[in-house]
Amino acid sequence: MTMPVNALSSALQQMQAMAAQAAGDATPAAEQSGAATPTNFAAALKASLDKISGDQQKAVGESQAFELGASNVSLNDVMVDMQKANIGFQFGLQVRNKLVAAYNDIAQMSI
Repeated sequence: MTMPVNALSSALQQMQAMAAQAAGDATPAAEQSGAATPTNFAAALKASLDKISGDQQKAVGESQAFELGASNVSLNDVMVDMQKANIGFQFGLQVRNKLVAAYNDIAQMSI
């Protein structure tokens, strides 16, 4: 039963690192707090979701600008940003799947 916990810990560490990077902080969040609290987890999750959303909005904006013929937007930029947004979305989806699986495992445990 430790497999989902390890996977959840790994996902949490990745989200904390992304949140620290998004905040412009050079020190990883795991070193700052030592242990994850619900507040830190919620903040890390929100920061990750905000980054995913921002990447998607940027990709859509560049796509629309390219379609309208903006001279400062190339097809390469549009394609790279679309792929970044897609990868971020897939990562978020996998984290959600792991969280749901971990929740279901915990809910099915008998005390």
